[in-house]
Amino acid sequence: QLPEQSAAKDVDTMQNVNDGLFELEGTLEAIQSIPLFSPGIRIAASAGDEVGALVFDIGSFSVRAGYAGEDCPKADFPTTVGLLSHDEAAVELDGDKETKSGKVYYIDTNSLHVPRENTEIISPLKNGMIEDWGCFQAILDHTYNKHIKSEPNLHPVLMSEAPWNTRAKREKLTELMFEHYSIPAFFLCKTAVLTAFANGRSTGLVLDSGATHTTAIPVHDGYILQQGIVKSPLAGDFISMQCRELFQEMNIEIVPPYMIAAKEAVREGAPPNWKKKEKLPQVSKSWHSYVCNEVIQDFQASVLQVSDSPYDEQVAAQMPTVHYEMPNGYNTDYGAERLRIPEGLFDPSNVKGLSGNTMLGVGHVVTTSIGMCDIDIRPGLYGSVIVTGGNTLLQGFTDRLNRELSQKTPPSMRLKLIASNSTMERRFSPWIGGSILASLGTFQQMWISKQEYEEGGKQCVERKCP
Repeated sequence: QLPEQSAAKDVDTMQNVNDGLFELEGTLEAIQSIPLFSPGIRIAASAGDEVGALVFDIGSFSVRAGYAGEDCPKADFPTTVGLLSHDEAAVELDGDKETKSGKVYYIDTNSLHVPRENTEIISPLKNGMIEDWGCFQAILDHTYNKHIKSEPNLHPVLMSEAPWNTRAKREKLTELMFEHYSIPAFFLCKTAVLTAFANGRSTGLVLDSGATHTTAIPVHDGYILQQGIVKSPLAGDFISMQCRELFQEMNIEIVPPYMIAAKEAVREGAPPNWKKKEKLPQVSKSWHSYVCNEVIQDFQASVLQVSDSPYDEQVAAQMPTVHYEMPNGYNTDYGAERLRIPEGLFDPSNVKGLSGNTMLGVGHVVTTSIGMCDIDIRPGLYGSVIVTGGNTLLQGFTDRLNRELSQKTPPSMRLKLIASNSTMERRFSPWIGGSILASLGTFQQMWISKQEYEEGGKQCVERKCP
């Protein structure tokens, strides 16, 4: 079913409701005059026979996928995957899994959360690049079957990639998409460029702080300046580790919800009173650790806050405390530690367990990156520092960044921080950028078509996709 048809159907249903508000002709013009559907349709019209391009943005934390021209992805699920170890694979064959070459993968939030024996947690990505191709393919299959619910050969695909992706991996991906999924057209675009487009810029410094790393990536006229990329491992997962250590120090046990049969309300700070489920399967260490991490991530989002000036014990002690209850009912107030933990992102020097002062704080990552770029384009970079990635959603993150950068920006340049207030946009910006790009009429000649691939082989990705 083509988007036009489904849109036309939606319009029909609207028609029945608003019976006879306006005469509906099932033509493009008519649908286009209804603002609700015009973006989706305009693509169909401009891309000729290729209707409904798909956009995939696969990050180290989650997979975002959906149709170009829409404002948010249809699919948003964890990139981590449960892998059933071999001896079990023969026995089980139920609905929510993808089987690839004798391996059984559990994909998507629901199926990942079921406690099972012998299921290890793995990720297809390493350092933002595809490492485990079998697992990656299982994720694509799942996305096509369960979320897109359509045949791969009907839709061109625009995929995001890490700015440091290697030539071999890009070619292998191109080959996979054309040979295995036989898609009609393909395009690869760097995440930072897409983020810039999503924020209406073609030049700017993209500061992306996600799960596994924080990077500053200079973009100029839609191209990435490779020499200016600065990476730091201080990101969401690092904060989770700090939280884990805090709980150990405070002797707070992290009990993931799957273990809890019942719990009683207890006074603040009192030991929790809960019943453990009976007959729990023997889950793997990696799976248990994964669900514990989810508890920590909730704590991170609810409790932590970045101090707006460099951390000061006295000031932190004055901060209002935040009350938080663990899944097992244990609850207490958190004060200074709310500010102390995220401080490591901006000032790694006093974090225990980090070797010396070799790590760069977020502010330094940005200024170092801009400093590595040509002096003529620096004003354009300072003038649009684009903040993106799930980790930047920590309370107070952008305020602190703004403060740090204001102190470091040369007096001759003006600083402008671009940070969307919506959680969705901050998490999905590369996807949104891809959605905009793939639906532009002017973009249509940029695709690598199946014909070009067949004539030029997988090498054409280096030529066509900067």
